[in-house]
Amino acid sequence: MSLQIRQSALAGVVEIIPQRHADERGVFCETWSAERFREWGFDLDFVQDNHSISGARGVLRGLHYQLAPHAQDKLIRVIRGAIFDVAVDIRPLSPTFGAWVGVELSAEKWNQLLVPKGYAHGFVTLEPSTEVLYKVTHPYTPSHERGIRFDDPQLAIAWPIDHGQIQLADKDRHAPSLAEAELGQVPA
Repeated sequence: MSLQIRQSALAGVVEIIPQRHADERGVFCETWSAERFREWGFDLDFVQDNHSISGARGVLRGLHYQLAPHAQDKLIRVIRGAIFDVAVDIRPLSPTFGAWVGVELSAEKWNQLLVPKGYAHGFVTLEPSTEVLYKVTHPYTPSHERGIRFDDPQLAIAWPIDHGQIQLADKDRHAPSLAEAELGQVPA
């Protein structure tokens, strides 16, 4: 499997661009191989796939994370539409604590984002009828799920959608700021 890996400004957060093989029949692409990812230094045991469909542009999901021992690594990709995908460093002892990176992921680009444990994750849809698939290394555990406000001034995330056009779930609308968030034992 041939691919490009682009390291972001945050340790462990990488954009992955798989190679597409196209011919007159269409396109084939290997998007995940445990063996290959281990060769590249990513020893991950994905245990669950999640699939979200957002009907409108401006649907924001996040910023979410799970506390240890149920923290999750995530591999995110878009199969229809496009998103602005964000990872926020929530490791209190990290030199980049509170820093964020954002990457546009789209069905057209076929790119993916690997978000390791110790980061909050969220995305906003850039197109209607956007579908997102992501793999996680730990099942969803509601009692360990936490969130941070998408518009926390301390984070100052440059979302590419006007805040007045963003659609949120109640849990995200009422999420605490990073300063108020329960981080527990976030993986380093």
